[in-house]
This record gives sequence, structure tokens and C-alpha cells, in this order.
Amino acid sequence: MSIEYNIFKRYTPDWKKCHKKYEKLFLNNLFKAIIEINDKGEVTGTVYDLENDDEFLPLRIENNQGAFASKVKDEYEKILIEIRNNCFTKKYFIYPQSNRITKAIDEKYGNKPEFLWEKFDCSGIFRNTESQKWYGAILDVDRGKLQKGKSGIIEVLDIKLEPDEIQELLLQPNFYPAYHMNKKYWITIILDESLPDNIILDLIKKSYELSFNKKKK
Repeated sequence: MSIEYNIFKRYTPDWKKCHKKYEKLFLNNLFKAIIEINDKGEVTGTVYDLENDDEFLPLRIENNQGAFASKVKDEYEKILIEIRNNCFTKKYFIYPQSNRITKAIDEKYGNKPEFLWEKFDCSGIFRNTESQKWYGAILDVDRGKLQKGKSGIIEVLDIKLEPDEIQELLLQPNFYPAYHMNKKYWITIILDESLPDNIILDLIKKSYELSFNKKKK
């Protein structure tokens, strides 16, 4: 993933504050950053070494940067973070369906996602405020963990259902054995628009009802 993607992946531009292009000199005017934001809110950037009048390619070499290249990267990241903090708003998750589902859960059950792990700050859980039990979790995962031969970061939803229903759903497309949860009681859905929101929300309702100490009708 690019430097820009990692910094902006859970943010969306506020077009009342954002420009589509930024240019900034840094490190004693030896380098110039040009950052562009397209209509989809995707951020790209190029750093030029002005002394050599060329793009500074060592910036993009991962795990093999010398001290000077690391310093350039650190300063460039500070510029990106400043732009992000001044004219972007934070989203809970990366993908549109994840955020729509999150909004629907909040509106219906009054539960916002809780981000419990500093190391996995893209993973949020939904908790029944009465019982304190989880009834859902949105996690980011490599697609290959669920679909052999595929790759790329995706977001998935884990929900709790009755074991018999889980076994029935696993016979259908777009349902997977629970990722990082008890596979007898939980099931995983990829939030990539392969299932419509209304079907997912109906299953979340069942999971929510199971999260009470006693079943709530």
C-alpha cells in the first residue's frame, strides 16, 4: 500500500476545506511535494529532489531505506497528516458498505463501533449495551484468508447466529466460516457489496437478539 493510502484510508475529504492540489517545499527547500486529490477522494503524491531535478524514488522503497530517505519520508508524511487533519473527516471504516452498515447499526441499536486494539485499529466491535456481549465485528483481513487465490485487504463482518442457520448459510455463496471467532456460533460476510445491505441487516438483527442474556423478541 502507498504512503498516501495508509494515511488517508479511513478519511474522506471535506470539499469546503480541501483543495484538489497542494504544493509544498520542505527540508530547507531541497524537496518539493505535490499532492493531488481526485473526485473520489483518492490521494496521490510525488516528491521531487530539486537539487537533481527529478522524483525522489527512494521514498517508495519499503524496508530498504537509508537514514536520509527515512528523514525525507518522515517529513513528507507530516505534510500529508497536516492536510488530512485540516480538511478531511474520519470514517469508521475504509469501504462504503462497512460505513453504511455501521450507520444503520447506530441508528437502530444506538451502538457505535468500539476499537479495542491499538495494534488492530481498523477492527471495531459492536456491543449490546445491556448485556455487554458482542453481536458484531468489522475486521480488515487479506482476502486470501477467505478466498483462495485472491489477495488484497478487505473488510468483513462477523455475526453470531444459531449453529443450524450457520451451517445452512455456509452452503450459499458469499458466506464464510467465521474469521477469528468461534466457527460454531459465528459466521463471516465480506463487505464488498456481494450481499445487499437489507440481508446483512436482517442477520445482524438476529445476532443482536442472541446477545441478550435471555432471548429478546
